[in-house]
Amino acid sequence: MNRVVRGSDGREWTIRANLEWSNPIVVDEFEHDVNGGSTPAIVVGGALAALVVVFIAWTPAEVIIPTWLIAVIVCAILFFPIRWVLHRPWTLTASTPGDADENPPETWVGVVRGFIEVRTEVSQVARHIELYAEPDMNGRLQPTE
Repeated sequence: MNRVVRGSDGREWTIRANLEWSNPIVVDEFEHDVNGGSTPAIVVGGALAALVVVFIAWTPAEVIIPTWLIAVIVCAILFFPIRWVLHRPWTLTASTPGDADENPPETWVGVVRGFIEVRTEVSQVARHIELYAEPDMNGRLQPTE
């Protein structure tokens, strides 16, 4: 997701949002960054698949399974993977090459979780750049060296 915005001082800013497949380490969240890896998810997924297979295998031939039950089982299986994808962290970057005058190049970086939050934050950053010529110092983006 890319967006180009012209600041109130005339500089062009490029706002980029990139989906992160691994969790970036943030100083505030360092204690909570212990990750068990993908093994627990594979074990739980395998156990769920085994239970579904046993459920289907033990069903007598005379029993008619309603389609709504199949839909509920499919939703239960897909709930956590879809939730995982929708709550991935996104890295937001707002950068400008500067101009020939006194304005140097700048890069601001921040992390936002969730697709809807990313769209909202990109809109807020773009609006703040249009009004004040740089992202909000008290916002999620912070300047980098």
